[in-house]
Amino acid sequence: MYRVLDLYSRPYDAGNPTICMDEKSKQLIADTRVPMSMQPGKPQRIDYEYKRNGTRNIFVAVEPLGGKHIIKVTKRRTRKDFAVFIKELVTKKYRQAKKINLVLDNLNTHFPKSLYEAFSKEEADEILGKVNFYYTPKHASWLNMAEIEISILEEECIGRRIGSAKKLKEEIVAWEKKANKEKRKIKWKFTKRDAYRKMSHHYVA
Repeated sequence: MYRVLDLYSRPYDAGNPTICMDEKSKQLIADTRVPMSMQPGKPQRIDYEYKRNGTRNIFVAVEPLGGKHIIKVTKRRTRKDFAVFIKELVTKKYRQAKKINLVLDNLNTHFPKSLYEAFSKEEADEILGKVNFYYTPKHASWLNMAEIEISILEEECIGRRIGSAKKLKEEIVAWEKKANKEKRKIKWKFTKRDAYRKMSHHYVA
């Protein structure tokens, strides 16, 4: 926990950006009847029946101090999908960075092994050479600011019925462009001092 909080306390450094990453599953649900439009004094009405159209995985990365947002929709959430997403961060989105400080949880795909399974040893070594992994403690994913990003994405964009992968991607691309244009940042307030004050009585000598 303190390692992550130390990272969050550092000033902004474009050459060594801090990026928080996580993923979310989204069920594709289509309406079976056309919703009734909102009218004066009446809210939009949506029928309770719906059609399931499968699911999609959503990778989410946010640079809290830089105001940069990167989102990708994939069919699955495999080790290869994770590896490809990390490669895109390193070789495209942050090509000019010296080193990326990546905050993520302990999901079984979130480890260097995924990159060695997806790419050659030489390519995996090259990618991993530009990444420092910072793992949140087990049962403490709230320390990952990507959780905040996902919550906002859910509230503003995808927290409703979306019936197709195409529509989901369109909605997310539009939200991502807007967030990047506005350079939305996250102000993290929980510090090591807060952690010690609230949790020190749980420490074991």
